Amino acid sequence: MKLHNLKAPETNQKTRKRVGRGQGSGTGEQSGRGHNGQKSRSGSKVKAWFEGGQMPLQRRVPKFGFKNPFRVEYKALNVQKLADFIEAGRLSENISFTDLVGVGLVDDKQRVKLLGTGELSQKVSIEVHACSNSAKEKVESAGGDIKIIS
Repeated sequence: MKLHNLKAPETNQKTRKRVGRGQGSGTGEQSGRGHNGQKSRSGSKVKAWFEGGQMPLQRRVPKFGFKNPFRVEYKALNVQKLADFIEAGRLSENISFTDLVGVGLVDDKQRVKLLGTGELSQKVSIEVHACSNSAKEKVESAGGDIKIIS
């Protein structure tokens, strides 16, 4: 096989459809855009959610409830997850918030709440933004303590 024997595959040789080149071309007149209307004009940009001036669905549906703008979101961290990371050697017994960020359990902008799901056998000292009563009991019964970050 030589370079002069090479040939492009059939699919690459398909020519694009040229629209708007007169009536004899078969794609003249409306050029595949149908009759009249906003989308038939050049430069038409209609947003996908625009309903032609009809009241949009999102505004027709009734609203209810209340969203508190001052709500504080916490990232949940279970005692079991903490125990798993200590057992794997990724965390030591003195755990600061930066350690939790370092191992990827939380983001640096998130607040952390320690929850009591699971068991903890090691003595642990940990810094979190909040904790549940059951988590506090489990950490303290294992001989550790919890420091709340304000």
